[in-house]
Amino acid sequence: MYEEFFGLTEKPFSLTPNPRYVFYSEQYRATLDQLIYGLGEREGFMLLTGMVGTGKTTLSRELLENLGSRKYRTALIFNPFLNGTELLETLLTEFGCTYTRGANKKELLERLNRFLLSQLVEGRTCVAIFDEAQHLSSEFLEQIRVLSNLETEHDKLLQIILIGQPELLEKIQHPSLAQLDQRVSIRCTLRDLSRAETERYIYHRLNAAGAQGRIRFMPGAITRVQKEAQGVPRLINLICDRALLAAYVERVAMVKTKHVVQGLKSLRGDAPVKNTAPRIDSGRLKWKLALPAAVLALAIAFGAAFWYSGWMK
Repeated sequence: MYEEFFGLTEKPFSLTPNPRYVFYSEQYRATLDQLIYGLGEREGFMLLTGMVGTGKTTLSRELLENLGSRKYRTALIFNPFLNGTELLETLLTEFGCTYTRGANKKELLERLNRFLLSQLVEGRTCVAIFDEAQHLSSEFLEQIRVLSNLETEHDKLLQIILIGQPELLEKIQHPSLAQLDQRVSIRCTLRDLSRAETERYIYHRLNAAGAQGRIRFMPGAITRVQKEAQGVPRLINLICDRALLAAYVERVAMVKTKHVVQGLKSLRGDAPVKNTAPRIDSGRLKWKLALPAAVLALAIAFGAAFWYSGWMK
């Protein structure tokens, strides 16, 4: 809606993950580096946690883009509700590995082990990433622990990364999963953005969308965004998008605190973002236009009467 007015090529605060909009905060870069290091060193088991909207999925996709096909084979699992057999089938499918339909769990595990060994011989590392891992059942996590046992004397055959919300930490620290918890060699956490990082994040996305300095967020507006979003990138996107819409309605390129407030009201359903210019009543408008015409008609009438009476004399 507002892209043309602001001279943007696209919406800068879309919620769809886009590599061009990745914001490299210090913690984001450090986390990415840690995971890449862990995979390079074949650490075996890694954990990435963070609140909803902190960028875990974006980071996982960028991580996959950094893993070239010559050195890595990757599998990304989004469904946390698979059973043990379905997990093995999905892994084999993601790796592009054939298997016998209807095979039992033992046969599937043997097929996966042979595949992983063949990739090791060819100099490739196999990586399995499990997203939304806080929803994984105990059975699923136990199956993952079994997968982490696939190894040679010197190397882990499968590198596993669990990605999830903070409750994932509590889940794997349960006494029943102690063996799994002990296998985690790298633990990373994505935290909320600070006030300064929020400002850099906003302008980074604006510039990526082609703003070229034409749009400005006032300091107070940025502070309000950071406070309301609590530094969560996804919430920052939602609030900034509505704030831009409020500024567009007023036809201004400077986003103020009042625009953020209007955007928040819209998101909360308190009131829609609408034009705040004074509303002109059509009835009053017609009366204002008709009044001068009526006065003029009366003046003409009186003038004509006066001239006629003088002429008659």
